[in-house]
Amino acid sequence: MSKTQLTREICALAPIVPVLVVDDAAHARPLAEALVAGGLPALEVTLRTPAALDVIREMAQVAGGVVGAGTLVTPDDVRAAKEAGAQFGVSPGATDALIATCEAEGLPLLPGAATASEAMRLLEQGYDMLKFFPAEASGGAPALKAIGAPLPQISFCPTGGVSPTNAKDYLSLSNVVCAGGSWVAPKQMVLDGDWVGIEALAREAAKLTD
Repeated sequence: MSKTQLTREICALAPIVPVLVVDDAAHARPLAEALVAGGLPALEVTLRTPAALDVIREMAQVAGGVVGAGTLVTPDDVRAAKEAGAQFGVSPGATDALIATCEAEGLPLLPGAATASEAMRLLEQGYDMLKFFPAEASGGAPALKAIGAPLPQISFCPTGGVSPTNAKDYLSLSNVVCAGGSWVAPKQMVLDGDWVGIEALAREAAKLTD
């Protein structure tokens, strides 16, 4: 099994991976249940809030969900995420220390790359399923298509500025397996506990490749 086979399988579960910034662990389980019910089982909980690790612990108990930790930057982040129950990790970029810790902890990693050189460096280390970040700021779907021409063996999950209006542009590319998006869990809807509304947004996102 390649280093990224598990990551690739997780990315292939649905066209969109929700990128979640959750401030209150009380919202974790109903949010995860709504997204999974809507057809988006792979969930990226970013380590950007004090509650993030508790959110991962709660979401890890939701049937049908595959919960990952996003914004992994340091080896300590990796160890804490794995201990909390994360089943995969996502990083904005990649360092040797981060990669080594993920491998030591047995945490499948989706490492970030924004240039051909970064992608080639990760490919050398055995990673052929990458996060293209920040996607829109790095040239969007045209840039990712251009990178894919000489590097067809690398697949991507574009994240950063992906929205309902441009998601299909990315998902139509041969080197894109899925995309990361935050629009399926708007902050106000989470605060309002509008789980029915979030499930409906997830259902729409799950059909983007139909």
